[in-house]
Amino acid sequence: MNTQDTPIRVLSVDDHPILREGVAALLAGQADLKLVAQAANGLPESIRLVHAGQRRIAPEVATDVAEHAADDALSPREVAVLRLIASGNANKMIAAELSISEETVKGHVKNILAKLAANDRTHAVTIGLKRGIIEL
Repeated sequence: MNTQDTPIRVLSVDDHPILREGVAALLAGQADLKLVAQAANGLPESIRLVHAGQRRIAPEVATDVAEHAADDALSPREVAVLRLIASGNANKMIAAELSISEETVKGHVKNILAKLAANDRTHAVTIGLKRGIIEL
Protein backbone atom coordinates (compact mmCIF):
# COMPACT_ATOMS: atom_id res chain seq x y z
CA MET A 1 0.00 0.00 0.00
CA ASN A 2 1.57 3.32 -0.99
CA THR A 3 1.14 6.56 0.94
CA GLN A 4 -1.62 7.71 -1.42
CA ASP A 5 -3.66 4.61 -0.52
CA THR A 6 -3.02 4.92 3.21
CA PRO A 7 -6.03 6.45 4.98
CA ILE A 8 -5.60 9.50 7.18
CA ARG A 9 -5.66 8.33 10.79
CA VAL A 10 -7.95 10.41 13.02
CA LEU A 11 -8.27 10.73 16.81
CA SER A 12 -11.64 12.14 17.90
CA VAL A 13 -11.63 13.97 21.24
CA ASP A 14 -14.77 15.40 22.83
CA ASP A 15 -16.36 15.13 26.26
CA HIS A 16 -19.80 14.44 24.76
CA PRO A 17 -20.27 10.78 23.75
CA ILE A 18 -23.02 11.63 21.27
CA LEU A 19 -20.76 14.08 19.45
CA ARG A 20 -17.96 11.47 19.32
CA GLU A 21 -20.45 8.94 17.89
CA GLY A 22 -21.47 11.49 15.25
CA VAL A 23 -17.87 12.08 14.24
CA ALA A 24 -17.31 8.31 14.09
CA ALA A 25 -20.38 7.89 11.86
CA LEU A 26 -19.27 10.71 9.59
CA LEU A 27 -15.76 9.29 9.20
CA ALA A 28 -17.02 5.73 8.66
CA GLY A 29 -18.26 6.67 5.21
CA GLN A 30 -14.96 8.15 4.09
CA ALA A 31 -12.52 5.81 2.33
CA ASP A 32 -9.54 8.11 2.88
CA LEU A 33 -10.16 8.63 6.62
CA LYS A 34 -9.89 6.08 9.44
CA LEU A 35 -10.97 6.73 13.04
CA VAL A 36 -8.29 5.01 15.10
CA ALA A 37 -9.22 6.18 18.61
CA GLN A 38 -11.63 8.25 20.66
CA ALA A 39 -11.12 10.09 23.92
CA ALA A 40 -13.33 12.05 26.30
CA ASN A 41 -10.71 14.69 27.07
CA GLY A 42 -7.37 15.88 25.83
CA LEU A 43 -5.44 15.32 29.18
CA PRO A 44 -3.61 19.22 29.01
CA GLU A 45 -0.37 17.71 30.29
CA SER A 46 -0.39 15.45 27.25
CA ILE A 47 -0.60 18.47 24.97
CA ARG A 48 2.38 20.03 26.72
CA LEU A 49 4.40 16.81 26.45
CA VAL A 50 3.68 16.40 22.76
CA HIS A 51 4.43 20.06 22.12
CA ALA A 52 7.79 19.56 23.83
CA GLY A 53 8.58 16.75 21.39
CA GLN A 54 7.78 13.88 23.72
CA ARG A 55 5.20 11.17 23.26
CA ARG A 56 2.12 10.52 25.32
CA ILE A 57 0.35 7.20 25.25
CA ALA A 58 -2.84 6.74 27.24
CA PRO A 59 -2.60 3.89 29.78
CA GLU A 60 -5.29 1.85 28.02
CA VAL A 61 -3.46 2.18 24.70
CA ALA A 62 -0.12 1.36 26.33
CA THR A 63 -1.65 -1.80 27.78
CA ASP A 64 -2.91 -2.87 24.36
CA VAL A 65 0.48 -2.16 22.77
CA ALA A 66 2.28 -4.06 25.52
CA GLU A 67 0.05 -7.10 25.00
CA HIS A 68 1.26 -7.38 21.44
CA ALA A 69 4.83 -6.10 21.79
CA ALA A 70 6.27 -9.58 21.91
CA ASP A 71 4.25 -10.76 18.93
CA ASP A 72 6.24 -11.88 15.95
CA ALA A 73 5.63 -9.64 12.99
CA LEU A 74 4.22 -11.29 9.90
CA SER A 75 6.51 -11.39 6.90
CA PRO A 76 5.36 -9.55 3.77
CA ARG A 77 4.46 -12.91 2.18
CA GLU A 78 2.44 -13.92 5.26
CA VAL A 79 0.56 -10.61 5.09
CA ALA A 80 -0.18 -11.30 1.41
CA VAL A 81 -1.48 -14.77 2.30
CA LEU A 82 -3.61 -13.33 5.13
CA ARG A 83 -5.11 -10.74 2.75
CA LEU A 84 -6.03 -13.49 0.31
CA ILE A 85 -7.53 -15.56 3.13
CA ALA A 86 -9.59 -12.51 4.14
CA SER A 87 -10.86 -12.32 0.55
CA GLY A 88 -12.25 -15.84 0.92
CA ASN A 89 -9.61 -17.73 -1.07
CA ALA A 90 -8.80 -21.38 -0.42
CA ASN A 91 -5.17 -22.52 -0.27
CA LYS A 92 -5.24 -23.67 -3.89
CA MET A 93 -6.37 -20.24 -5.11
CA ILE A 94 -3.81 -18.49 -2.90
CA ALA A 95 -1.07 -20.71 -4.32
CA ALA A 96 -2.10 -19.85 -7.87
CA GLU A 97 -2.35 -16.14 -7.12
CA LEU A 98 1.11 -15.99 -5.50
CA SER A 99 2.75 -18.54 -7.86
CA ILE A 100 3.77 -20.80 -4.98
CA SER A 101 2.90 -24.36 -4.06
CA GLU A 102 -0.12 -25.25 -1.99
CA GLU A 103 2.25 -26.79 0.58
CA THR A 104 4.04 -23.44 0.88
CA VAL A 105 0.69 -21.74 1.45
CA LYS A 106 -0.07 -24.27 4.19
CA GLY A 107 3.27 -23.43 5.80
CA HIS A 108 2.51 -19.72 5.68
CA VAL A 109 -0.95 -20.31 7.19
CA LYS A 110 0.61 -22.37 9.99
CA ASN A 111 3.08 -19.53 10.71
CA ILE A 112 0.32 -16.91 10.62
CA LEU A 113 -1.79 -18.87 13.09
CA ALA A 114 1.18 -19.31 15.43
CA LYS A 115 2.37 -15.70 15.23
CA LEU A 116 -1.11 -14.29 15.81
CA ALA A 117 -2.05 -16.95 18.38
CA ALA A 118 -5.16 -17.56 16.28
CA ASN A 119 -7.38 -20.63 16.57
CA ASP A 120 -8.19 -20.81 12.86
CA ARG A 121 -8.10 -18.86 9.59
CA THR A 122 -11.17 -16.78 10.45
CA HIS A 123 -9.72 -15.87 13.82
CA ALA A 124 -6.43 -14.88 12.12
CA VAL A 125 -8.31 -12.56 9.75
CA THR A 126 -10.18 -11.00 12.67
CA ILE A 127 -6.92 -10.41 14.54
CA GLY A 128 -5.28 -9.04 11.40
CA LEU A 129 -8.12 -6.57 10.88
CA LYS A 130 -8.19 -5.53 14.53
CA ARG A 131 -4.42 -4.91 14.62
CA GLY A 132 -4.39 -3.10 11.30
CA ILE A 133 -2.22 -5.72 9.60
CA ILE A 134 -4.76 -6.03 6.80
CA GLU A 135 -7.78 -4.09 5.61
CA LEU A 136 -10.85 -5.18 3.70
